[in-house]
Amino acid sequence: MGPREVGGRVGDAVRRRRWRSARPRCPRVSGARFTAVLPAGAIAAVPPDAAKRLVAQADLLLAGHAVYFGVARDDLVDPDWWHDPKTGRRAPWGYAFDVPYRSEDAVGDIKQIWEPSRHQYLTQLAAAYALTGDERYAERVAAHLRSWWKANPPLRGVHWISGIELGIRLLSWVWIRRLLDGWPGAAGLFEDNPVALRQIWHHQRWLAGFPSRGSSANNHVIAEAAGQLAASCAFDWFPTSARWRDQALRSLDRNLRGNTFLSGLNRELATEYHGLVLELGLAALAEADAAGVPVPATVRVVLLRMTDALAAVVDDRLRPPRQGDADDGHGLVVDGAGTDRWGSLLATGEAVFGALPWWPTVTGTDVRTPLLTALVRPYAETAAPAVRRPSSRPGHFADAGLTILRGPGGIWCRCDGGPHGFLSIAAHAHADALSVEVRHDGVDVLADPGTFCYHGQPEWRRYFRSTLGHNTLELDGEDQSVSGGPFLWTRHARTRVLVAEPAEEGVSRWCAEHDGYRPSTHRRRVELDPATKELTVVDEVRGEGGPRRAVRLAFHLGPAVTAELVGNRAVLSWLGDGEDRSAVLDLPGQLDWRAHRGESGASPGPASGGNPVLGWYSPGFGRKEAATTLVGTGFAEGTREFTTVLRFRG
Repeated sequence: MGPREVGGRVGDAVRRRRWRSARPRCPRVSGARFTAVLPAGAIAAVPPDAAKRLVAQADLLLAGHAVYFGVARDDLVDPDWWHDPKTGRRAPWGYAFDVPYRSEDAVGDIKQIWEPSRHQYLTQLAAAYALTGDERYAERVAAHLRSWWKANPPLRGVHWISGIELGIRLLSWVWIRRLLDGWPGAAGLFEDNPVALRQIWHHQRWLAGFPSRGSSANNHVIAEAAGQLAASCAFDWFPTSARWRDQALRSLDRNLRGNTFLSGLNRELATEYHGLVLELGLAALAEADAAGVPVPATVRVVLLRMTDALAAVVDDRLRPPRQGDADDGHGLVVDGAGTDRWGSLLATGEAVFGALPWWPTVTGTDVRTPLLTALVRPYAETAAPAVRRPSSRPGHFADAGLTILRGPGGIWCRCDGGPHGFLSIAAHAHADALSVEVRHDGVDVLADPGTFCYHGQPEWRRYFRSTLGHNTLELDGEDQSVSGGPFLWTRHARTRVLVAEPAEEGVSRWCAEHDGYRPSTHRRRVELDPATKELTVVDEVRGEGGPRRAVRLAFHLGPAVTAELVGNRAVLSWLGDGEDRSAVLDLPGQLDWRAHRGESGASPGPASGGNPVLGWYSPGFGRKEAATTLVGTGFAEGTREFTTVLRFRG
């Protein structure tokens, strides 16, 4: 931390101590009115199939059913806002900043407790009311908000600890009020309700008092700014609303730029957070435009670049890379299950910014796009400057160190030669330098295993962040970068890309190296030949006169792929588009190869006794399934090369 951040955190500590005994007082509000309604025709523009999916989801919620991070719940008719169904624990009562929320023993799984209280399931119910006029949805929303407000008074309990939770909750409340407009009880629930007014004011006062700072100014600060901006525009009922709005807009502008490479990719190098930040940024922009608040041109420019970057990196099925941490976080939820998140973002981007000729085609529909874009001014109609956009699909993002190689039949290969995460702590980074991720027509063949968990299961957190947990090379049982905790890296491997030549025709080439295993250097070369459908990966351990080092080279197969390993050759097979697909993976003969699947031993590393966690894939946060991992073991002394060739058949 720098001096400014240290000073800010000292101020936060003083404020927490003062608020313990002297909670800020909400000013009196009279004559509040909600005017941030949807324009005429917005609801009618929702495609029927998207509306059908949403209503089906709302009916499940009305019956009390939902799934959070792999845990099915049937208690949402009358939820206990502090209960974790996964562990059976209940978070303790008390002053918010005294609650040990990182301790699963004391609190339970904090993500299970926090997620329903983002109230994004209530935005789904409110949207179902807006589409159908069925008052059952509105009445359930009202009952749950009143229940939550009663159970969670300001600064008491687990829901007043984290700014990202408050920011997303405020954004949800804005959309709930907007979508309930026309229901006779809407004003009585919000602007004419002293309890609601106090909750809204205290949420905003909290965010103004405890912004994420310095080394923590990642996606959290974007959520805080977006929620604050949305509330101060739509709920502009307080003496400090204008000041909070201006502060939030400045923070959003500054931190969107700070969190985003010039290429448009998110600096955390965690793809799901790219999606979250883009969703939050677009939602915040909608609120400012709807309120007639001038927005810095740089906000629109960054969101434009982020959208173009997303269009550039997705595969043929609109799936982006599975890079870095992922916790299934969303900015605004008004769609039902089965809606493609990434297709929805691209559809919104097309409406706001315009699609370029090389963009992939979006065939799905969603609820969010017509609602959100009814509020956002199209880029061409604003004073934002003309931006030079890519004339063809970019394959290499030099600042992010990300390269996409493409071949026939939907062959897609991501090569990672970028920085180790964002800011000094690199909270959402994995030790995955030089890893590759390969798909065939949207099916994971060589897969990034994902994230699975954050708190409470340290051995699993270590594995899914580890070097062994990625398609790259490990030396001496150590990670390339050094972890200091579940959201902290104390030493970062430095990576540089030497060659990046993604080709629309002919052979694509990529080469990069990192210094995480000094005095040795790990260099990797990748070539994709479209004529033969061959992907060649050459790993080189460079270190003349260096020590003899233990090598482990891992290739993680997707859960749909089966492998028959004989010696150093694996025959891979899977089902794609209803047809049998296959490939041959010729592995380096200098290593001894074994297949691992669903093994739950000790954590990877020197103390693992040779029995690490291996052979897992996490399709989403809180969920994991067995998958095959091929691991080759051996030694390297001085400089040595290991060549792997993946040949797709047919």
